Amino acid sequence: MEFLKAASLRRLPTSKWSLTTRRQTWTCTSCLSSSSSPRRLTTSLPRLSSTTDLPTKPYYVTTPIFYVNAAPHIGHMYSMTLADVLKRYQSVLHSRPAILLTGTDEHGMKIQQAASNKDMHPKQFCDETAEQFKELASTAQISYNRFIRTTDTDHIQAVEHFWFLLQEKGLIYESKHEGWYSVSDEAFYPESQIEKKMDAFTGEVFMASVESGSKVEWVEERNYHFRMTALRERLLGFYRENPEWVVPAKRMGDVVDWVRNHLTDLSISRPASRLSWGVRVPGDASQTIYVWVDALINYITAAGFPNWQPGRREVGGWPADVHVIGKDIARFHCVYWPALLLALELPMPKKVLTHAHWTMNRTKMSKSLGNVVNPMYVMNVHGADVLRFYLMFEGGIGNDADYNNDNLLVKHKKYLQGGVGNLLSRITRSKLWDLKEIISRSPRGRIEFPEDNLATLPAIVDKHMENLDPVSALRAIMEVATQANALLSEIEPWRLKKSTTQEDHDLADEMVCLAAESLRVCGILLQPFLPTKADQLLDMLGVLPGNRTFKNTELFSDTSYGVPIANPGKGREDSLFPALYQGLQAAEEKLRTVKKERKEAKKRQRKAQRGKEVDEWWKPEASGEQS
Repeated sequence: MEFLKAASLRRLPTSKWSLTTRRQTWTCTSCLSSSSSPRRLTTSLPRLSSTTDLPTKPYYVTTPIFYVNAAPHIGHMYSMTLADVLKRYQSVLHSRPAILLTGTDEHGMKIQQAASNKDMHPKQFCDETAEQFKELASTAQISYNRFIRTTDTDHIQAVEHFWFLLQEKGLIYESKHEGWYSVSDEAFYPESQIEKKMDAFTGEVFMASVESGSKVEWVEERNYHFRMTALRERLLGFYRENPEWVVPAKRMGDVVDWVRNHLTDLSISRPASRLSWGVRVPGDASQTIYVWVDALINYITAAGFPNWQPGRREVGGWPADVHVIGKDIARFHCVYWPALLLALELPMPKKVLTHAHWTMNRTKMSKSLGNVVNPMYVMNVHGADVLRFYLMFEGGIGNDADYNNDNLLVKHKKYLQGGVGNLLSRITRSKLWDLKEIISRSPRGRIEFPEDNLATLPAIVDKHMENLDPVSALRAIMEVATQANALLSEIEPWRLKKSTTQEDHDLADEMVCLAAESLRVCGILLQPFLPTKADQLLDMLGVLPGNRTFKNTELFSDTSYGVPIANPGKGREDSLFPALYQGLQAAEEKLRTVKKERKEAKKRQRKAQRGKEVDEWWKPEASGEQS
């Protein structure tokens, strides 16, 4: 530990590998400043004068950094939205400082090949694609604190320093490496994890990873290795002591099995002759650091590594409270990453949320199949909150979820338009009662809410969020809103208000108050899920901005609302959740028809061309025959 304390204070320019020397070995020089003078590492961490100045550790949640070899799709937005909901739940509802990190992974063989195919420099290619991910995050209302890129200068410095610390501890050695490598996955796989597969369309037989299904090729090369097998027992011990570290729990078994039966020393560099686009190994320009080692370190780069002040590492957020990732990259985050952290005796992330994937018609989304959902298109048609709601309501944590545009319309109409929106309109637009006056009296007593769900809803939601299950939390909220709407339809306060008896009037007031409380509590809890629409709902109810935290979800705890801050509207078109554009499916069907027609046209063109070539071949002058 004393070594680590000293290492954390070490300035790179005076270490064994000078900063100036390392800069000369980078291929990715375009992301660095042009200054030739040695630079000191910079940090955004606050200068603290004493331990009494130490703030509370912020809640730190991360998305995977997304590979920029292709445009973003619905799966990327799902990861972002899950992380954003977790962050907003802490910052908005519990008033806790919170940090959300997202970004792009920009080094590696796939990027190098993708840029080459477009005749572009890799950095230019990364710049263009990274902007698409930034645009997605902005449009989807992702409240990130930093958008990190692995071509950022501070990240490259952090990667080099991490390598230096591993090397000083004797955990890196050079050796010949041979094995099955997947360019698509940027990973080597052991023989036990390889199988023969056949392409259903071409009939081609190839070797593939059992885990990912990606094609692999046999590679032999000399590179650097990380002594990961030396950490096997410590890894297994960590898993035993933290059985709920991976969410959902069923994936922990896969992680443990890998470490017990498939763990090998990790090849952590690639020959620069094969992979030039990446961070070069300090002191050895002939090798490029393995892209996954490079990528994983981003989580501590953003938290201030390696410039952590002694005893103040948590100021930047580390250890992360949650890594949100797709299930397909669990091995990298749940085996490789903890091994690297254990090697340097750094704290582990507290949880890893491994969510399932999205399919289309129960088939894995694929560019070749043309069934990849473009989230930007859906949001441009319906708005960000509608898609956020659908992803969180239907998304899969344990099991894959199937995306369906018709289902999106149905869920929106049932829960948002006909549920929350209809309930809000019924309560705020009626001239038969004074909502403010009723709320100030908070009449209650005779009406029983089904199973008392409204009173227990905050605790139920809090438990789901603690278990990293926003999907169940959102469903619980919407169930209460649905029940409140059904109860309102059953009691019909608008009818009771026209009665001549005071008893009916009192019952109507009680129902209106209960419905308004349902909306208020649900609206507060919906803020992390629907940032814009939830705020509008609370504005229309007249809930003051300072009364929208988790402590305000106690029933009848707020008697100050009832006068709209925002106009609740008068008809369906200006309601909180107007009917969705019904032409979406027709537009997509038209697009599919156009694509199909183009494909058929190309087939006819190729067929005609082949026929023309045959005709040309049989001409006498072509065949050499004389007429």
